[in-house]
Amino acid sequence: MGQEAMLQIRKLKVSYDGVLALSSVDLTVGRGQIVALVGGNGNGKSTTLRAVAGLNQADAGQILFKGKEIGALPAHKRVGLGLSLVPEGRRIFARLSVQRNLELGAYTRTDADEVLESLERMYRLFPILKDRRTQMAGTMSGGEQQMLAIARGLMAKPSLLLLDEPSWGIAPRFVTKVLDTIQLINQEGVSVLLVEQNLHKALAIAHHGYVIQTGRIVLEGAGADLLGNDDVKKAYLGV
Repeated sequence: MGQEAMLQIRKLKVSYDGVLALSSVDLTVGRGQIVALVGGNGNGKSTTLRAVAGLNQADAGQILFKGKEIGALPAHKRVGLGLSLVPEGRRIFARLSVQRNLELGAYTRTDADEVLESLERMYRLFPILKDRRTQMAGTMSGGEQQMLAIARGLMAKPSLLLLDEPSWGIAPRFVTKVLDTIQLINQEGVSVLLVEQNLHKALAIAHHGYVIQTGRIVLEGAGADLLGNDDVKKAYLGV
């Protein structure tokens, strides 16, 4: 990839109750990159992200973050190192206000002034959240909730943001806005590992992409190259 690696996954193997979910995954996210992990349902995309975040225990393989092995660390320690996961389905606190959701995203941070600064930054990045800051999060639309989930993930001040299906269940006009926001976050210096079923849109913004099938990487390359790949078009884009 030609640049310093933020994240390296080597021969990662994960199983659930004896059933293999990932057989051998190798993947690298370069510093400052958007990397897309794409493929059909049930092929191991979310499992990979959850293993990186520390929510799934790996059976074998290595997870290196900023050059250090983190496979044995609990999830909250990984957050403290600069890894933040925005899970599939948003998982916001529906009965709490927008602002309280954001504040909870900064639970690992101790400097109150810096947290306040981050909160103001989120309101600049997502003006809709500022307008709704006192509103209960569960009363917002799906797209607005997704914005909140991403902003909450950013409140941890990550150097690597893990995004699991950010376009899931939201209106098409919000999908474009979410993807534009991901690019903006990346331009501000945050590396991104994006898991997305909307393969066309994900590869269109990714510097590099990986195609996963039945728990292993079957193709990788520059996002634009994968988008133009005949095998990818036939298998995933219905061309």
